[in-house]
This record gives sequence, structure tokens and C-alpha cells, in this order.
Amino acid sequence: MAAPMMAHNNHISNDLSHLKRTDSSNSESPSEDGNITEDVVEFVQKEIGGDLKSLKKVSGLLEKLTLENKQLEEQVLTVSSSVPLRVSAALSTAEESRVKLESLLEKERLLSNTLQQHLQGSQVWADSIGQVLGQLDTLERHMKYLQCLARIEELSDRIQQYLMTNSVWEAVGAIDSMASLDMGLRESGCSHLQAFIRETLRFWHKILKDKLSSDFEEVLTQFHWPFISPPTQTLSPPANAQEINSQLELLVSQLLSLQTSDDLISEKKEIPSHPGQSQTPPLSLPIQIMLLPLSKRFRYHFTGNRQTNNLTKPEWYLTQVLIWMGNSSNFMDEKIQPILDRAGNKVNARVELCRGLLTLAQEKLAQDAPRLLYDDALFCHLVDEVLQFEKELRSTHSYPRAYPGVLHILLEETVFQKWLSVERKMAVEKVDAMLSTEGAWSSQYKDITDVDELKAPDCAETFMTLLLVITERYRSLPCPRAQLSFLALQKELVDDFRIRLTQVMKEESRQPLSPRYCAILNAANYISTVLSDWGDNIFFLQLQQAAVSVGEEILGPLGATETGRLASLEGSLFEALLALLERLRGDMLGRLLDAVMREVKEKAQSYCKDRWISLPSQNDQATMSLSSSACPMMLCLRDHLLQLQQMLCLPLFQMFWQGLTERLDCFIYEDLILYNHFNEGGAAQLQYDMTRNLFPLFGHYCKRPENFFKHVKEACIILTLKVGPALLLCDVLKQSEEDDGLLNHQQSSPESALNELGVYKLAPSDVQILLNLRSAWLNQ
Repeated sequence: MAAPMMAHNNHISNDLSHLKRTDSSNSESPSEDGNITEDVVEFVQKEIGGDLKSLKKVSGLLEKLTLENKQLEEQVLTVSSSVPLRVSAALSTAEESRVKLESLLEKERLLSNTLQQHLQGSQVWADSIGQVLGQLDTLERHMKYLQCLARIEELSDRIQQYLMTNSVWEAVGAIDSMASLDMGLRESGCSHLQAFIRETLRFWHKILKDKLSSDFEEVLTQFHWPFISPPTQTLSPPANAQEINSQLELLVSQLLSLQTSDDLISEKKEIPSHPGQSQTPPLSLPIQIMLLPLSKRFRYHFTGNRQTNNLTKPEWYLTQVLIWMGNSSNFMDEKIQPILDRAGNKVNARVELCRGLLTLAQEKLAQDAPRLLYDDALFCHLVDEVLQFEKELRSTHSYPRAYPGVLHILLEETVFQKWLSVERKMAVEKVDAMLSTEGAWSSQYKDITDVDELKAPDCAETFMTLLLVITERYRSLPCPRAQLSFLALQKELVDDFRIRLTQVMKEESRQPLSPRYCAILNAANYISTVLSDWGDNIFFLQLQQAAVSVGEEILGPLGATETGRLASLEGSLFEALLALLERLRGDMLGRLLDAVMREVKEKAQSYCKDRWISLPSQNDQATMSLSSSACPMMLCLRDHLLQLQQMLCLPLFQMFWQGLTERLDCFIYEDLILYNHFNEGGAAQLQYDMTRNLFPLFGHYCKRPENFFKHVKEACIILTLKVGPALLLCDVLKQSEEDDGLLNHQQSSPESALNELGVYKLAPSDVQILLNLRSAWLNQ
């Protein structure tokens, strides 16, 4: 029964598949028919499928589809009957809209024509009104112009009346109002009006300023201003001291009130400052007046054909400026400063006076500096005096760092380049001179042990002092670029001196144990030590940060790695120089060690060839003593150690004797111990020579010198082992070789066995070789 049902199902499936193929093969039928056929086939498969039992659903499905078809037909008939009515209504509405639109367009055309005619008629009125408005605008501007003139005339009349009645404060207020009006007209295009108000303001300002200045100068005269010499304290104050003080305060206050108009008339701009300094405002009016007699005296003495105007004596006018600052400081602090404070003027009276006096010095320096560019001696003298003046200005007179002094005069390009070239020339000449002196390679502190720790020769110490002086000269410069330029010069000088040391060293390399050779080594070490200290100095650390941003322009390309090291403070500005000096120091130490070892090996030839295998046993000797053949070597070592301890500085001597112990350890181990065979007496004698004679030679420089002779010390341990422990050690080493490196947990490893004996440096294979050197008595 199952077989017929399966056949029937297959038949239905085949019919459906055939229906699909028929539908897909009919390519000429419309796409809509193809879609409908696919929908029908899909619907039949969904509702009936390939199951035979599902055929009972066909009747119900047919009734359902028939009912839906009937409902659709009724809907279509209903819509078909209502569509003509809707279409006719829509057409009617559209016709009505078209008629209304045509009516509106006609109205718009008529209105546009009417408006155009109206505009053409009103254009004449508009033109006439525009002319009237233009005239009104012109009249208004004329009125304002006349009002300004009237205001100026009014203020001018008021000022005149105030001056006639000696109402100074009211006159000051009127002038201040006129100055405000002047500033308000700055954006105006009325050039004649601006010129008129400026001239009027200048006229009345001058009159009032002259009046106040005259009164102020009279009051200052009663205070004995200016103080050309140090002020002296009178025994008793004048009877009218209170009245004079009141007049001084009144006049200073009134002059301060004229500051705005004075700056406006003079068109004073903020004084431009050099890089690295903040801009400074103009001097206050009372200070300007106080500076007048000092300025006259300065120009009288230091300009023209006066004997005091000497180009070779810049210290004359610089010292004079400092003297005036010092003489006037107490008066400014005690008399003028309290008045400024009460007037709400936030300035320092003493600093203001210094600023004014500095202007005189700056103008004079700016004139003289270019005239000295072709005379190195006079130019150097000028630089020295300017640096000393700046130092005293900042320290003695507490002049703020924010305000420019006189150093910016030296930073002008031509002057600055001349300064650099002169510094380079003078430094090279001094180095040549000091290297040619007789005591160039001796230390001036050689007889003072506590002071002469680095044992620096005079030439090296003088050279570093020269660099330090250069540093102090440019330390106060306000421009990092200028400081970096001097740093580049210093590095150039250090490299040049290093080359000179190398040349002298090569001349002395035939006698590396000579005092001069050691002095050269001390010089290289001294310069390296000082430069290392400078690298940690706060000033050079600040320069290091500046070099990261602007250093490539002056110091050359630094590279990404070096820039990163400088920025993170891992490196220093002298890193390259320190590497070169370290290379020189290492080379010279190597030559020194080679020379000492040559002599030591020469003295040790007979000691190395002793018959160690036939020496008497320790029991056969009453007392042990140093081998006679070892005496020349020991004496050579002792003499060289004492000699070099005196000639080398402590850090270099420590490096020397440690390097010497390393070489001695290898020499004795390889050329003496491994070269010979030892009996019991020979091993004991070797151990005595090493532990009681060689090692103590270095005991003056460290607590445990034997730790620097590990090969020799451990070889002596192996050679002096008793027979029993030596045989056990041989067994352990042989067992280790037989196991091919595999560890037997039941026996101790060779390393642990050696460690128990105090042997850590030598490998098991080396120990085996040493044990074979005592084979003459191990085979007993």
C-alpha cells in the first residue's frame, strides 16, 4: 500500500514541477502572467503539497476561492460605477480654477501697470527728497563739526580762565577732557579738526606743563636735587619742611594727572624691548622732569669734544650713571614713592629713575659700540665694562629682570658676531700661551694633599677657569640663542684643547710613565669631571631645554635620538665631548698599563721559570720567605704603584691599579701556574708568595685585595689541597665527565664541590688541568 501512495505522491510532484517548467519555458508570455502562474503554483504547494491526504482540502479550498472571487467582482463593479462621477467632478473643479486664475492674472497685470505709472510719477519726488536728506546729513555733520569746535573753544576758554585764576586742578581736568575728545576723534576723517584740537591741546598742555615743571623744579631745588654727590644729613630739618613736602606732593599729583595728555601729544609708544623681555611703558611725567638736569649733565660731559667723552673709557659714563642711581635712591624711596602710592600710581619711583638714566647709557653705548668693532682691545674693554655695569645694576640697585638693561646693545648682530670672534681669538691665544709655559704640566697645589685631589695640571685648570669665565660672561644674556652661540664656542674650544692633549700625548707615548704623560691623563680626567658636573648644573639644564627648540640653528642638526635624550634630560649638552675625552682617557690608561706590565713581565721571567716541582716541602723549612726570583717583580710593582699614586689623581689611580690586578691575575695564572708543575713545596711557596707578598701590595687600596686575583687565589687553593681532598675532587670531576653532564643526585655536582673549597671563578675543566699539574705526587 505504501508503494502506490509513494508513486502517487511522486506523480503529483512531477506534475507541479512540470507546471513550473512550462511556466518558465514560456518566455514569450508577459511577465505578469508568469508571476501569476508562479503564485498559483506556490499557493497549491503550500495548501496541498505532495501529501495524498491533503487532497480532501480541495473542495473547501475551491469554495473559499469562489467566494473571494465573487466579492472581488462586486467591488470592481462598485468602483467602476463611481469612477465616472468622480472624474467629472474633478474636471469641473479644474475648469473653475482656470477661470479664477485667468481673472487674477488680469488683475495683476492691471495693478502692475498702475504701480509702474505711480513709481514713474513719484521718482521726481524721491529725487528731490534724497537731495533734501543729503543736505540734512551735511548740515548734521556741519553741526557736529561746529559743536566740536565749540567744545574745543569752550574747553580752551575754561583752561584760560582757570590758569588766570590759578585753578590748576580745574585746568588739569579741562585738559584731560580735551585729551579725551582728541582720542575720540582719532577714527574721524576730519584731518583739519584733528590737527586743530591737537594744536590747541599742545598749546595749553605746554603752558600748564611749563608752569608745573617750573614750580616742581623749584621745589626739587629746595631738596638739593639733583644729588650729584652722596646726600648729607642736615643737623635739623628746615623750618618750612612740611610746607615743602606738601608742595612736592601737590605738584607730583598734578603732573601725574597730565600724563595722558603728555603721552598723547608726544605720541609715545611703548618702548620696544629685545627678545626675552617684557615691554615697558613710558616714563611718568614727574620722573621725566627730574631727569632733565641729569640728562643735561650727561650730555655735557659725554658728548662733543669734552675730555670726559673718551671712547676708550666707557667706564666713565657707566660709573656716573650708577653713582646717580645710588645717590638718588633714598630720595626716591622716601619722598617720591609715598606720593605715587597715595596717587594710585602703581610704579616704583627708584626703578623709574633707573629706567630714565639707563636710556642715556643705552644711547651712548649704541653710538660707541660700532666705532670699536675694529679695535679688539678696546672692544673687549667695552664688553667687560658693560657686563660689570649690568651685574651691578641687577644686584646693587635691584633693577628688575623684566626690564631691559644694556646687554641688548651687545646682541646686535654685528656687535654680537664681533664679540664671539674676539672671545674665540682671545681664548685660543691664552691656551697657546699657557701650554708654552714651563709649569704648564705641573700642579700648583701638588704640595697640598687635601686640595690637590684631581692633580690637575695648571694648563687644564687655567683652561677650565677660562671656560668658566666665559660662562659667567654670557650667563646673564637675556636671549637663549645668544647663550647657545657661546655654548657652541665653548664646545669648540674644549674639542680643540682635547686635540692638543692628544698631540702632546703622542709625543710622550714613548715614555708613558713620565710625569708629563700622567699630567696629560690627569688633564683629560679633570676636564671630563668638570664637564660632567656642568651637565647637572641648573643653568646648563635650562640651556639644554632651549637647545631642543632652537638649538639646531646654532648647534647643528641634533637628530631625533639626541633631541629626545636632551628633552628627557637623559643626556647632556657635553655628551659627545665626554665620549671623546673618555676614549682619550681609556687609550692613555691602556698605554700606561701596557708599559707597567712590560716591565713586570720582564722582571718576572726568572720567577716564572723556577723549578716549582722540586722545591722543598714546607715542613723542611724553618720559616717561609719570599722567593728570591720574585723580588724584582715585587719591587717593580711596589715602585710603580707608589710612583703612580703620587702622579695620578685618585679616580685614575683606582682605575689603574684595578686594571693592573686584572692583567697580573691573568699573567700569573697563564704564564706561571699553567706553565709549570708543582709539588707540595712549590704549591706552598707559590701560595706564600701570592697571599703574603703580592696581595698585600694592593692592600693599601682596598680591604680584600685577593678578590681582584680570583684566578691566582683559586689556583693556589687547588694546588695546596691535601692528597685526600684532591683525590676526592678528582673522582667528582671524572664522574661528572663520565655522566656526560647528567647530574647524579646521589653524588655532589662539581660546582658545589668546588664552592665548598672556595672556588667560584674557575670552571671544572680548569680545575682538572690544575690537578694534573700536581700529578707527580698524586700518583703516589
